[in-house]
Amino acid sequence: MKKLIPVIIIIGLLMVAGMWYVNTNNNLVEMKGQATKQWANVESSYQRRSDLIGNLVKTVQGAADFERGTLKDVIEARSKATSTTIDANNLTPEKLAAFQQAQSGLSSALSRLLVTVERYPDLKSNQNFLELQSQLEGTENRINVERNRFNDLAGEYNIKIEKIPTNIIANIAGFDAMALFSSKPGAEDAPDVDFNFD
Repeated sequence: MKKLIPVIIIIGLLMVAGMWYVNTNNNLVEMKGQATKQWANVESSYQRRSDLIGNLVKTVQGAADFERGTLKDVIEARSKATSTTIDANNLTPEKLAAFQQAQSGLSSALSRLLVTVERYPDLKSNQNFLELQSQLEGTENRINVERNRFNDLAGEYNIKIEKIPTNIIANIAGFDAMALFSSKPGAEDAPDVDFNFD
């Protein structure tokens, strides 16, 4: 009977360790899944913006004969932004940086478009244009909210997989850190505002 007690203790410890492993693994799967789902929300917000830009461009084309270069820049930036995608299960810092660069190019082109149309009083009073402009502004806010939520979830996951003893299971099961959104270089500086339309 005395020989059986250590075996029972070892079996008990193995069961406890096994349950701990399963619970920790499931928790990491849940956290990564929530961050991945949030990434889909980020992409959905960018898609909404891309869809709205087509309508904005058509409205502007129909209401004003203005600088084709600005309009061309928006169309090209939209094309580049929609062709740059990331697999949510493979969010590397390099891929996220390329994605952010394409999206920043689109944001910059849109800003130039909205400044350019200020020259056209008929367009500024066009209800369709005003609605689209409002929708774009709202979409930019949504994108920012979704990116921040993604960073929160991915950040919590990244912290969890680094903590002891969870890091042991994370390493065994192959849970890698997720890349986070960060501002583009120079974003901490206030932008220059130039109202010179010449």
